[in-house]
Amino acid sequence: MNKIEHIGIAVKNLSNSIDIYQRVLNADCYKTERVASENVNTAFFRTGENKIELLEATSPDSPIAKFLEKKGEGIHHVAFLVDDILEEMERLRNEGFVLLNESPKKGADNKMVCFIHPKETNGVLIELCQEIKWR
Repeated sequence: MNKIEHIGIAVKNLSNSIDIYQRVLNADCYKTERVASENVNTAFFRTGENKIELLEATSPDSPIAKFLEKKGEGIHHVAFLVDDILEEMERLRNEGFVLLNESPKKGADNKMVCFIHPKETNGVLIELCQEIKWR
């Protein structure tokens, strides 16, 4: 794993939260995106080399809606950038970790993603991210 790619924060209202984080971070939201595979709308902020992703549920059965119902707004996951997501997934499986995805799927911000089950990582949901290379 190369570095923390971003920290994901679950929010109830994306518009209100964008306003809050623009003021807190003194930075503009540089991108919003709907991720159909996860039933979420996202907003991204950059502070130096760091990124924050806000996540709003678009359906009551989305993982974010369930998270908000159970835990309320707050940190949802920590994402790590990897060079080869397939290789990293295999390494983690060999280490005994349970992955929430059999294969990587398209996520936000031009990334392929996979999650490690939080029961395996002391309650922290960890996301693996690999930049999608366009040819």
